[in-house]
Amino acid sequence: MVIANSAGVFVEDERIRTRLLVQAVAAADGKIQTGYEAVGSLSGFELFDRCHPEEVAEVAARRSVQMLAAKPAPAGKMPVVMAGEAGGTMVHEACGHGLEADLVQKGLSVYAGKKDQEVASPEVTVIDDATISDRYGSYRFDDEGTPARKVELIRKGMLTDYLYDRLTAMRETNDSNGHGRRESYQHKPIPRMSNTYIAPGKTDPDKIIGNIREGLLVKKMGGGQVNTTTGDFVFEVTEGYLIKDGETGPMVRGATLTGNGPDVLRTVEAVGSDLGFTIGTCGKDGQGVPVSDAQPTISIKQLIIGGTAHPPERSAGRIIRL
Repeated sequence: MVIANSAGVFVEDERIRTRLLVQAVAAADGKIQTGYEAVGSLSGFELFDRCHPEEVAEVAARRSVQMLAAKPAPAGKMPVVMAGEAGGTMVHEACGHGLEADLVQKGLSVYAGKKDQEVASPEVTVIDDATISDRYGSYRFDDEGTPARKVELIRKGMLTDYLYDRLTAMRETNDSNGHGRRESYQHKPIPRMSNTYIAPGKTDPDKIIGNIREGLLVKKMGGGQVNTTTGDFVFEVTEGYLIKDGETGPMVRGATLTGNGPDVLRTVEAVGSDLGFTIGTCGKDGQGVPVSDAQPTISIKQLIIGGTAHPPERSAGRIIRL
């Protein structure tokens, strides 16, 4: 692709993206369950040298079969551990969109007017980096010809920056930080995420799970809804497990997570040393752009779990292991 404008910008960029999406369906005793897995990168078919299609399909198939035996999820408030393999759906939806400068400037973001204020736990650093090699949301230049860059949005709980295109940056007499993106030449560039993630910490992921007395372990997220003005969200859990006395227990189905983005980020109690990426197509203003998002294993003090089973008899709590 070629981008040129009257400001003297003339850049060329080659963007070859490859992805594989697998959805498996399993049925038994009148029940039907599905499993989903996706991989992708800013590359050609060499993606499949490291992500073999058969293995991706096996993950989706295994998930669908396991869901047949899953028990109904409990309902109530409890600690939640988001595994690294769940990817950064939470940070993308409940945080990232609210840090896009057009929504901030229109007053449609819960993060409007909060630059240089504490908006998350000191354990949390949020980054959007379009320069990561081969990631699905990466690019050399954005769709206005601005060089891609790594942007630290939240540093140790403090809101430090927003995602800008040229127009929103000009309104604040700033420079674009390379996040003006569009689906095609039929659309106008607007501030968008690229590869958004919570930076890894130093805690062993197994130790994070081991510190939970009663809770939910989330390994795969589904769809959901977010109100960027208030930060309120609800997400579907497509692979989740009960945690009891620091051990991963049975798989559950039908769980949803309900909460508020800023509140959740403030109650992150531990951040793991791992980092798991997922890919997707992010929709906004009728445009879809390729993105990836990631997170380490994180422990959230409490979320509202929507489910069909009764909540555990024991009150939710934590195990302190020194």
